[in-house]
Amino acid sequence: MSKKMNVLFIITDQQRADMMGCSGNKVIKTPNLDRFANESIRFSNAFCTSPMCMPNRATMLTGYYPNTHGVRSNGINLPTDVPTITQTLVNRGYHTMHIGKAHYSTWTPRYDPKSKSPEDFQDWKIKNPKGNHLTHKNFPIPYYGFEEVDLVLGHSNVCMGHYLEWLEERDPELVKKILEEFSHTIPTSEIFYDSWVPVELYNTTYIQNNTIAFLERFSKGKYGEKPFFLHCSFPDPHQPVSPPGKYRDMYNPEDMVLPENIDDIKNLYNHPYLKKHLEHPPARMAFLREETEENIRKFIALSYGSVSLIDHAVGEILASLEKLGLSNNTMVIFTSDHGDYMGDHGLILKGISPFNGTLQIPLIWRVPGITKSGVSDALISSVDMPKTILELLDIKERYRPPGMQGYDMSPVLKDPKLEPRDSILIMEDEEVGPRGPLFTRILHLITKDYKLTKYTELPGFGDIFDRNNDKAEINNLWEKDQNLRLDLLDRMFHEYSNTRSRFPTRESAY
Repeated sequence: MSKKMNVLFIITDQQRADMMGCSGNKVIKTPNLDRFANESIRFSNAFCTSPMCMPNRATMLTGYYPNTHGVRSNGINLPTDVPTITQTLVNRGYHTMHIGKAHYSTWTPRYDPKSKSPEDFQDWKIKNPKGNHLTHKNFPIPYYGFEEVDLVLGHSNVCMGHYLEWLEERDPELVKKILEEFSHTIPTSEIFYDSWVPVELYNTTYIQNNTIAFLERFSKGKYGEKPFFLHCSFPDPHQPVSPPGKYRDMYNPEDMVLPENIDDIKNLYNHPYLKKHLEHPPARMAFLREETEENIRKFIALSYGSVSLIDHAVGEILASLEKLGLSNNTMVIFTSDHGDYMGDHGLILKGISPFNGTLQIPLIWRVPGITKSGVSDALISSVDMPKTILELLDIKERYRPPGMQGYDMSPVLKDPKLEPRDSILIMEDEEVGPRGPLFTRILHLITKDYKLTKYTELPGFGDIFDRNNDKAEINNLWEKDQNLRLDLLDRMFHEYSNTRSRFPTRESAY
């Protein structure tokens, strides 16, 4: 086995930063993540670069902002010619493996029927699709720099990809139910389902077991002297939530703690930007979804159950890493692609708002021989992760994707008191349908003390919240402190300027 450091990158989908015991949640049960955090650096100020699956996942694979790698919103395939850190690692002698949700290509039908996607729901649900397709045996390998891929498409009970092929061998009747369910509804338009997939066949357990199986193959020397980069990606707790078995009833909805600003929803109907989107919810209510208190309580309880199952899976994976003698030479990262409102302002899910629940993410990072137990309050963004990983692996800049953006945060892993960043920029660039019903752009600037949000369609208006003294985000300071507004706008301009790409590169002096 290699003497170079391995990487185990564990990511969930739509998990808020406060959905762990170690981040202060007194209800949710996450003993394995809490134990892992006690052995690592936990970042209390980690934020996504875009609060949407595809843009932020592409950022974590490339080290570029969405306006550079091109995946500005869901429904845009990551261009295959964009450099990835996985290909960088392959070029430097690593073996790369992806298990679980990828979402680097679109899942749903394209506007142009000639366009193809390796992650297409419609092609995966048919065993032998006719015509040109990139699924099943035609799945392209390598895939964005991953030399092995074990794909899970979708969420909750209704998942496809290689997972569905595996399930067909074990429970054909369950596969029939999944395909029937998919044919009659749009799964992501639901917020929760009754669970009818047993724990041992559920996607979280599948990903857990296949991750452990890879570690066992590696420990037996199947990959020779190569180190590994293993991307372990859980589709939960993204809606629709339906944790299986005992996890469905692990939390009583009546015991869920509702946010203090849950009744603020009535005020949002007077918000200059949010009003029209609340009155006409875009994307089949998958964005900015207003819900009843009863449904919010149930949604929180089931989401917690999903995270507790993931916590069990993470515990099993980390135990295997230890048992196989790999923990002393493996960097482990745990994070999510974005958060969820989870009842904030009477909303659930995600999308197009100034609020923190969707923007802040969990991040726990352990590097053998470098990190000690601690909490860092340093601002860190998803775009910083790829550069920091390559720095920790001692991959020289000339071998990396050219012009990688973000900050090298490795000094913080050595000294949690350091704060290299003074602000973070977050982009939302949403299109649903060609120029509608949703066609919008939002920028957020995060500092240690404030958050500024600006809307492209509304010159002269924005939201400013005091991050320390107004955690409920109900007191907009935009009209109340002109000097603060001008200072934050100036900082937003300079931070945005630094996100602009320098491609193509200059070829001569003149």
